[in-house]
Parts: sequence; C-alpha cells; structure tokens
Amino acid sequence: MHILVSLGMSPLLLTPASSVLRRALVPAFAAVLALSAVAGQAQSWPAKPVRLIVPFPAGAAPDVVARLVGDRLASVWGQSVVVDNRPGAGGIPGMTALARSNPDGYTLGFVPAAVATLTPHLYKNPQFSIDTDVTPVANIGISPMMVVVSSASNISSLAELVKYAKAQPGKLNFSAAQTNSVPHLTGEMLGRAAGMNLATIPYSGSPAAITALLAGDAVMTVDGLPALTQHVKGGKLRALAVTSPERLSGFESVPTVAETFPGFESLGWFMIFAPAGVPASVVEQVNRDVNKVLAQPDLVARFAEFGVYPKPGTPKAAADFLQEQRAVWKKVVTDMGLQPQ
Repeated sequence: MHILVSLGMSPLLLTPASSVLRRALVPAFAAVLALSAVAGQAQSWPAKPVRLIVPFPAGAAPDVVARLVGDRLASVWGQSVVVDNRPGAGGIPGMTALARSNPDGYTLGFVPAAVATLTPHLYKNPQFSIDTDVTPVANIGISPMMVVVSSASNISSLAELVKYAKAQPGKLNFSAAQTNSVPHLTGEMLGRAAGMNLATIPYSGSPAAITALLAGDAVMTVDGLPALTQHVKGGKLRALAVTSPERLSGFESVPTVAETFPGFESLGWFMIFAPAGVPASVVEQVNRDVNKVLAQPDLVARFAEFGVYPKPGTPKAAADFLQEQRAVWKKVVTDMGLQPQ
C-alpha cells in the first residue's frame, strides 16, 4: 500500500513502513493549516470599507475631526472610511446604531464627550449603555473650553468679567450653545466657582450663540475651541481663559481658569468606540493605527487649527480616561440638580 501526500509541490510517497512518519505529519499539517487560517483572518481586516458613525450633523466639529481622522485611516487600511452622520437627541440615534451593529470591526463610532458623559444622565431612556453596549478603542484628542467676550467689549480678563457680573447681578448675559451641553454646563460651573449670577440664554448651537455674542445680545459665552478659534484668531472675539489644567499651545497668552479658580477644569474630547464584543485583535489594530495617524505632522497641524490636541494611548488608557470623565460630569449633573428629561 502506498500513500500520496501533497505539500503543494511534488507528492511524497509514503509506504506502509513509513506509517509512523504519516501519523506524525498529519497532525502537523493540520496545525499549520489552522495557524494559516488564523493569520489570514488577522491580516484580512479590513477587507471592505469601514463605517464610522458620527452622532452629530455634517459640518459640526465632531464631524470635521472625524473626517480628518477617517481620511488618514483609509490611507493606512487601504479601504475607505465612510462617515455616517446620525445626529439628534443627545447622540442617541448614533449610539444605538453603533450598539446594535455587528461587532465585526466594520462599524465604529466617533464619539464626543457629551454623548458619553452627559446623555446617559440627562435622558430618561438613553437606549444605550456605555458600560455594556460599546467598547472604548482609542482616544483621539482633547478640546478644552474657552471663555470669550466680544472684542468690542471693555472686559479684557476673567477678573474683570467677574467684577462686571458682581456689579450687575443677573445682568451678565451668557449665550449658551445648547442647553445642558458641555459648553453650557462649563459656563454654569464657572458662574458657581466665581460667584457670578449669570443670565443664561440658551441657543440652538454654537453658531447661534456666537452670533448673539457678536451682535451684542450677550456679554460672554463658553464653547469648545473648534467653534471659537477662527473668531479669536480673526480678532472678532477676545479670549479670557481656557479650561484646561495648563495653558495651551497656540494660545500661550491666554490664562487658564484654574489660575484664578484653582482646580477648575473642563474638557471636550473625541474617542473612537466599537460595539461590545468586537474582537480584541481589531481593537488593538484600530488603536495602533489611530496612534500612527495622530503622530502625522500634517494632522497635528490641522488639529491645531481647530483647537484639538492629540491624545494617543492604549485602549486601557482610553477606558480609564472615559471613566474619569464620566465621574467628573456625573458630579456636575448631581451638583446642579439636573433631572433626566
């Protein structure tokens, strides 16, 4: 009896006398095939376009930053990254779409701070759980808030703003970019820290709040740097303070709020999430590739134009940062007595 075994080249002839060799080779071949299959699966991702859900409308700051990152990831992956805007209701439509998608790595979410930290506390039925439905994959960057007034104002420092507010209680109009947003609540936090009695006027978003400030309908506003940078650098708005723990590159002359009120900090940020259950190998690859593009000088320069500062790190670092930020904003919601709607 003769046995032919093919290795993809010339067949090997095994005689009955070589049965010991045959018994040794067959398991070895099986193991090689299994390892090859695993390696092929690992190397095959992504084998098709990746969808990136953004729970904000096209043109909003999260969308702009998401597209900058997505374009560069597409170059790394050799596959397109398709941005899927799902705006509205505190990001709930986008987050539920992410949570319910197939956890195969082909659907990711580009999530700003408010959606992950405030929406779960401010909506009675958020329809998603940060703890069980999604997985943090990679930090993208931070975007601190900035306190600004019109350049036509006589107020040139945070101390002067506080003095103005205390001299005219309830008459310092604060144009808030959307009720219970990170910028709005940061302004309220500042009012409490400084003992200012603010007259808060809610608007539909950053553009409307800034327009009100420029038109003289408000004295000050607080917003993320992406919304304010062009107006500050263009000379229309005057920056009084930033809410990061340290002064920012590009705005070195602008003091931090913490220099006047120690411990004050408020950060906007962006993070990539995946549906719960996504393979760990995909999480590691996305994280690694995100860190790679965050180190690209042209992306760093583009981020700087919007006041976004890269924050590379491991998946664990992203998860730890998320938990820290959730604790911060939960305390803010509790301290302000905000109730879910």
